[in-house]
Amino acid sequence: MSEPASQSILLVEDDRSMRTSLIELLEAAGWRVQALSRAEKVADRLVEFQPDVILSDVRMPGMSGLELLESLTPDISPPLVLISAHGDIQMAVQAIKDGAYGFVEKPYEPRRLLNILKHAADQSQMRRTSERLKGRLLQLSGLDRILLGESKSIKALREDILDLVETEAPVFLQGETGTGKELVARALHDLGPNPDSPFLALNCAALTAETFETEMFGAQGGQDGRLLSVDGGTLFLDEISSCPLPVQAQLLRVIEDKQILPLGATKPLPLQFRVISATNENVEKAVAEGRLRSDLLFRLNTFACTLPTLRERREDLILLTTYFLAEFATLYETAAPELTQDDIAALIAHDWPGNVRELRNVAERRLLSARRGSGSMAQALQTDHSLDDVPVTLREAVAAFERELIAKAIKANEGRMDAVAEALGIGRRTLNEKIVKLGLDKGALL
Repeated sequence: MSEPASQSILLVEDDRSMRTSLIELLEAAGWRVQALSRAEKVADRLVEFQPDVILSDVRMPGMSGLELLESLTPDISPPLVLISAHGDIQMAVQAIKDGAYGFVEKPYEPRRLLNILKHAADQSQMRRTSERLKGRLLQLSGLDRILLGESKSIKALREDILDLVETEAPVFLQGETGTGKELVARALHDLGPNPDSPFLALNCAALTAETFETEMFGAQGGQDGRLLSVDGGTLFLDEISSCPLPVQAQLLRVIEDKQILPLGATKPLPLQFRVISATNENVEKAVAEGRLRSDLLFRLNTFACTLPTLRERREDLILLTTYFLAEFATLYETAAPELTQDDIAALIAHDWPGNVRELRNVAERRLLSARRGSGSMAQALQTDHSLDDVPVTLREAVAAFERELIAKAIKANEGRMDAVAEALGIGRRTLNEKIVKLGLDKGALL
């Protein structure tokens, strides 16, 4: 019956023999114990010891255990468990109503007492962790907020990005779906010397040889090609391994020559841009199978970064979940639910095939359930959602409908926002405002 040595307890008991007995029990169970004979000394001891839980007798000379409970500051002080030989049901009920974590009668059963104290200490440590994370989130800015986490792999990725922001050399990003490849691409652009320059993201899987030149190069006397819009900025080629081979040849020519020839034109137009590309595939395998040109890969992978999966940085799960819950709490104008031990266990046990993108969606489902006073992380992780997941208020229903409609329009128009606004019958400014309000991640949709 051993407890983790990291848990600590402040014991308040005026009876010497009982105090000695409790100290022996607690230390044998692995607790770090400090003991007092008078409750009046608790306030000073809390500052220097900062225990995870307080165990106090009820009836003592001077300040009683109930008076000690009343003196503690809710949500800041550690949980208090009361123990008394004189207690009755009415006293126990009232003490718990007044904020006590638990009430144990003497003579106590050791296993039951240790279990109560263990649960109280776990709750206290979880609350402190949550408070530290919230404090950390308030301090985050820039790259820390874009690539949130404290694991070694994500710290290394942030360092790699900072090393690459000043160079114009091509960068090749590899990582599973949902790891944040476009976020990294945008970070490289936004933190570079020209953050106000254009950023054009192309979903290479959606490009076709038949329409590539018309769409990308434009036509003489007609509409400008999309590549002209990226002049002076960054071209992001997403899912490059899924690009049709004829299009790969055309992209390679544009990247090498840094110029385009609109249809019907006789003089090429010069272009200056940085190339960032990404894939969720094994590029060596894609080259070996003839799906990715080796000469194109050679031009793209001057610098390569591998994005860690969420499975590889499970220590970031609580921080990321706390951040997403707070984000959606602001969006839905409600309070974020506290993470319970069961929630944390469910998060850690899940394999996260969809990585951070999947976690963000799970956090939103959890927040919506919490707003209705129900739910858990385990339920939010279930893929077969019932009608219980349908928003119950008109505001939630409208937001959910708008989010789905705008997301479909962004996908259908491959992220071309003017076309998205036109398809939805709204202005570009209104579209931008709705995307921000609804918390839509354009990059995650493409």
